[in-house]
Amino acid sequence: MQIVYFARVREAMGTDGEEAEFPADVVTIADCLAHLMARDGVYPAAFGDFSKLRFALDQQMAGTNTPIGAAQELAIFPPVTGG
Repeated sequence: MQIVYFARVREAMGTDGEEAEFPADVVTIADCLAHLMARDGVYPAAFGDFSKLRFALDQQMAGTNTPIGAAQELAIFPPVTGG
């Protein structure tokens, strides 16, 4: 799965994205995040509190409990504000 990062998440990660493979027991976005956070200390620092992030699977907004299914892309970004 391609993981893309935006705004402060991209800055904290030091990259705009990466390719990741997940084991079969990773079925939701929350599982993906937990798996990534267990790999390296940069992930907890970049992700922080999940409630302060937004997610999209294949460019469709999704919550942390959304199953990843056969999605090809997971986007992770902070809430967008502005006017």
